[in-house]
Amino acid sequence: MDGSQGELFAASPLDPSEVRRFLADNPDFLKGDDGLLAELGLTVATSNVVEFAPLARVHAAHQEETKQRQMLEEVARANFAAQAQTHGAVVDLLDARNNADLARRVDEVARTRFGLAAGVIALECDGLPPAGWRGLVQGQVDLILDGPHRLARMGFAPTALGLFGDDAGEIASMAMVRMAIWEPARQGLLAFGSHDPEGFTPEMGSELVAFLARVAERTAERWPLL
Repeated sequence: MDGSQGELFAASPLDPSEVRRFLADNPDFLKGDDGLLAELGLTVATSNVVEFAPLARVHAAHQEETKQRQMLEEVARANFAAQAQTHGAVVDLLDARNNADLARRVDEVARTRFGLAAGVIALECDGLPPAGWRGLVQGQVDLILDGPHRLARMGFAPTALGLFGDDAGEIASMAMVRMAIWEPARQGLLAFGSHDPEGFTPEMGSELVAFLARVAERTAERWPLL
């Protein structure tokens, strides 16, 4: 073969069917050429099996991607369910007939809609609070929230156990949001208690609880405190 014929032969494209036929007729060709195997990213797993390492890595990456997507979908479903329950809770609170009924509905929402141990409204006052509400002394909201400028507190707070009365022994974590009701504003709290120590943690956002607190404030203001 002269040079021109060699160049013509080298430039001719390979027919995939011929390559396939050659490999089928010579099954040991790949296994015997370590250099070619390395270039192709293949390894010989056993005496007669060629492992496609790149494909294995792709498969592993696909499995991890699927796992991450499923986790994101679960979080999205949980968020959607929480928002749906919160919207239902808002309707329940707005239907309250008086302050006592509002306190009852807060506890009912906590137990039936969110699976919690209890829900409480508390108010700093000199006399008796509205029926069903927890009475607090002046400055107690700041003490419970651990500071005069804190609007919310998530997690376990021993100073808040008294809010839950007879249910205090069941409370392992709390979500609490500051409230300001009526004019002049009176300091109060909307508090939810969970049986689960991880039910509410300091890392959690308080947006949904704060939203419910604002609804409770506006609802309570229908009935001025005498």
